[in-house]
Amino acid sequence: MGFFEKIKAGLTRTKENIGHSFDQLFAGELNDDFYDELEETLILGDMGVETTMKAVEELRRRVKAEKIKDMEGARACLRQVLTDMLQVGEPALKLDTAPSVALFIGVNGVGKTTTIGKLSARMKGEGRRVLMAAADTFRAAAADQLEIWSERSGVELVRQYEGADPAAVVFDALSAAKARSADVVLIDTAGRLHNKQNLMNELNKISRVVDRELPGCDRETLLVLDATTGQNGLIQAKQFKEAAGITGIVLTKLDGSAKGGIVIAIAQELQVPVKFIGVGEGIDDLMPFEAEKFVEALV
Repeated sequence: MGFFEKIKAGLTRTKENIGHSFDQLFAGELNDDFYDELEETLILGDMGVETTMKAVEELRRRVKAEKIKDMEGARACLRQVLTDMLQVGEPALKLDTAPSVALFIGVNGVGKTTTIGKLSARMKGEGRRVLMAAADTFRAAAADQLEIWSERSGVELVRQYEGADPAAVVFDALSAAKARSADVVLIDTAGRLHNKQNLMNELNKISRVVDRELPGCDRETLLVLDATTGQNGLIQAKQFKEAAGITGIVLTKLDGSAKGGIVIAIAQELQVPVKFIGVGEGIDDLMPFEAEKFVEALV
């Protein structure tokens, strides 16, 4: 199944939530009532008030500028508006140095460890030598879960005892990566946001170890969010961006969410690209994000 088919299937719950409204909308007339109802529909899909207002205002402007009179033209125009709103930054991972580093952050329960496991399998399938680091040492289950993924995907794992210094685990992983000529190190981190200062200190310490051990290496800091949390996910994203700085978003559990519009809200309000989306439980259900196909499946 290709990206479009998978994302279309993954957006089933969102489309059940707003799809009927879209069909009714575009069966009507292109007037003020249409724009008012479109606002309601997009907010219902969890695009958020601010992002929705921006999208509808831009649609009005383009419809007028391009002298669009028919509803099919308006629908195509809406697709283009939403696609443009999603195209912020570079969606592809930049991990070209060997070794390079991807740091995964996000609160507990969003699918961070599973994302690392799936991505490790994808990268190994592309011919890369991958190493995983279990730097979430505050939750024993996190390292155990990574170990299962390590066996499943055939990727090496570096871990220590529960409660170990996360930066020490990262140091061991980077040393192993250099010794074993690894291409990329995927680092799991603790998912605590209730004390932002502790989180920032921990991530800064990890960052200093990476700077010292792999100066000039390519590095991604990926925030993993659960799509089913909708606007709460956006709040989390803002807090993590402030605390840690992020280069991209991985949105998980999209297949279980009726809130697919949150993808657009996150990209637009944070100006950070969505790099991967999770659309199922399978090892190959973590997919590189394609804005145009996502919008086509949504609208």
